[in-house]
Amino acid sequence: MEGIPVDQQREGSGPSAMISTSAVKLLHEYTGRGPTKAKTAINEDVVTILLADTLTTGERRLVDNGRSARVLQLRHDYQLIMREKFIRIVERQLHRKVIAFMSQNHIDPDLAVEVFVLEPADAAR
Repeated sequence: MEGIPVDQQREGSGPSAMISTSAVKLLHEYTGRGPTKAKTAINEDVVTILLADTLTTGERRLVDNGRSARVLQLRHDYQLIMREKFIRIVERQLHRKVIAFMSQNHIDPDLAVEVFVLEPADAAR
């Protein structure tokens, strides 16, 4: 996955970098380890965060021992409890309301995606 490694993103790099950095920090706070790569794309009314190398050592061990479904369920549980914080990250950076949030993980390759649908810009007027 191409993108800016998290450790090279800067606070003043704009909304995309700030969203990526904040998402990685949030995941680290909840799972004990954040992804090593993150890339945020902002396209009109959709924001997509693509995260790579997301699994913890424990989750990787579970996958190696045939427990991929359990890892995916655990990640889904994390996403449910992080939902409001993820939404606040995007709304704070873009000053727009998120009207839908979707999240999915993939085991091999180790990727995750967070998708936010924004209220149309003309609706906020």
